[in-house]
Amino acid sequence: MSLTNVWVQTGSDGLVRADQVVGIEAHSTAGLRDTQSHWLLDVVLATSVGSGYREAWNVTALHRTLAQTTAAPEGASVALARLLAQLDTVSAAGVVTTEKVGTRQNDGFSTSAGSIRFRFVPFEAPVRDDRTDAEYL
Repeated sequence: MSLTNVWVQTGSDGLVRADQVVGIEAHSTAGLRDTQSHWLLDVVLATSVGSGYREAWNVTALHRTLAQTTAAPEGASVALARLLAQLDTVSAAGVVTTEKVGTRQNDGFSTSAGSIRFRFVPFEAPVRDDRTDAEYL
């Protein structure tokens, strides 16, 4: 079994194939000039990236953010890991989406209490058709 047919939707980067995820982490960001810090829930991918300049090149793991919250997303990493493990045992195919629970609108911005919900949306089964011509696929 593998997760090659399961995709995880990121906040802005599109989709990441679930079998490429090697870690799930939540961490806080530093607040900038009169702004409060936020919490990010990231997936860590099995790909490294580099940045910097010739004398000080820095190589690190590639992170993709799934959600940003104002409070620590307690238990979200374990919940996503559990869902991916369950999907792996049934040879699932579809997309895992991330939603902030308790989001409300306030002055045009959304806020969150830090609760995150993951939802698996399976792909629709292909319609059985007896076509065999070259245009079939």
